[in-house]
Amino acid sequence: MRVARAAGLSPEAVADPGALPAAARSAIPLQQDGGAEHGDSVLTVAIAFVANLVIAIAKSGAALLTGSASMVAEAAHSWADTGNEVFLVVAQRRSRRPPEPGHPLGFGREAYIWSLFAAMGLFVAGGAVSITHGVQELFAEKGEGGDYLIGYIVLAVSFVLEGTSFLQSARQARKEAASMDRDLIEHVLDTSDPTLRAVFAEDSAALVGIVIAALGLALHQITGEAAFDAIGSILVGVLLGLVALVLIGRNRQFLIGQEADPRVRSATIRALLALPEVDRVTKLRVEVVGPRMVTVVGDVDIVGDESESRVAVRLRAVEAKLMASPAVVHAVLSLSAPDEVSIEPSGEPETSQPV
Repeated sequence: MRVARAAGLSPEAVADPGALPAAARSAIPLQQDGGAEHGDSVLTVAIAFVANLVIAIAKSGAALLTGSASMVAEAAHSWADTGNEVFLVVAQRRSRRPPEPGHPLGFGREAYIWSLFAAMGLFVAGGAVSITHGVQELFAEKGEGGDYLIGYIVLAVSFVLEGTSFLQSARQARKEAASMDRDLIEHVLDTSDPTLRAVFAEDSAALVGIVIAALGLALHQITGEAAFDAIGSILVGVLLGLVALVLIGRNRQFLIGQEADPRVRSATIRALLALPEVDRVTKLRVEVVGPRMVTVVGDVDIVGDESESRVAVRLRAVEAKLMASPAVVHAVLSLSAPDEVSIEPSGEPETSQPV
């Protein structure tokens, strides 16, 4: 273990990255406080759940009183969103379980499984139900409209509540986007946090859906043609279906394995090259394995020409330094061959955020 000590690591630190001294941990640019982002995500989901539950109850009552097809679609949408928040809470809790011998990479990908269930729920309970009901109303025998004023009031209150939830998700997304040098929409699509993406997308769709429902209700009242209301229901369903398909696609990509942002890869290369033990890096893969969680697999050339056993200790020490970052769940490094070409960080600006 003399080599590990020379690298600034105790034998305990090599076995337990959490035992690394602060100086060693701060050398890794991926180091971050993951608790703050997790706390923001919990708050975002909690606000969305409360808002959607209140809205779903109000819209259901308004749908009964007005007989509006658009209001029925909005009620189905809100109930779907409320159920989805439960899936997102489960996703957050189960994905944060620590690694164990049977699951050395942790349980981060569970977040994408439960978020996938939520997206499918939005597609079926929101999109399909709204379209089906709208088509039925379009060809049904037309009756008298109900109390339009109640519908407008409920939609106005719903807009305020959905707007509150949307502002919270947008605030979290904007803060994270700034740290990654991304614009807001790019970050929402690319972030490894599926709960943030789901809440932002659902709230955005909800605000647009409320406007569509209000227009359908107004045109029904003005013209007396219930077809406008039914078309509003169909449009809301199409909107929800498109949003659900985008969410399903993103969760699928993270489940099958996705490389981390190039800026994260560059930061990892810089971190390795900054270590006194590492001469060069010839291969590196940084893969997302959960919300703000990555694994690092690569080949490095260790400084000096020592025996195999001593080099192995030094490699483990470098891995331990990488895993000192809360973002790095697991790191596996091998020795580079002499003829392998070195790789350098890209021109992307370095980031202090993992994914």
